[in-house]
Amino acid sequence: MVAKIVSVNVGDIRSVIWNGNEIITGFFKNSVPGQVKLRRLGLAGDTQADLKVHGGANKAVYAYPSEHYEYWKERLQSNLSWGYFGENLTTQNMLENSVHVGDQFRIGSVEAVVTQPRFPCYKLGVRVGDMSMVRKFQASGRCGFYMAVIKEGELAEGDVIELVHQDTTNPTIAEIFMSQAIHQS
Repeated sequence: MVAKIVSVNVGDIRSVIWNGNEIITGFFKNSVPGQVKLRRLGLAGDTQADLKVHGGANKAVYAYPSEHYEYWKERLQSNLSWGYFGENLTTQNMLENSVHVGDQFRIGSVEAVVTQPRFPCYKLGVRVGDMSMVRKFQASGRCGFYMAVIKEGELAEGDVIELVHQDTTNPTIAEIFMSQAIHQS
């Protein structure tokens, strides 16, 4: 099966009130049409509020499988739009159990490498309106993954995601995520 981009999602920093406190976040993403530039530190038009834990060269792009949306739609009893989980790229046919750390992909004119799973922070709970969502997200194993940019360029919805290099001696995203999730519980 061919992997591809289902949606490219970006968002600006915004202020959200949660339990009477102001939270600054870049978690809320919207799908954008057309070609989007991807530079070493992320997509054009996308911002991160807390650069200590989000963004940077090793977390330039967050990819999340579109296949997980049905699971969450049922559990949240909500119609979810692409980018709901804060991802920059909503993908198809790139599940955590088949993607390894170090896998390199060509997407449009971009080349990127998988760096690590995404571990949810409290801002996912803010987004959903329920702090138990962080625990549910982690327990589900549906984490998505971060990528670093090897070659800057442009990508767009519908672009094929071509595997350039895979080292199956490296662990999959699912293996790392579950291993670390067990240690965090």
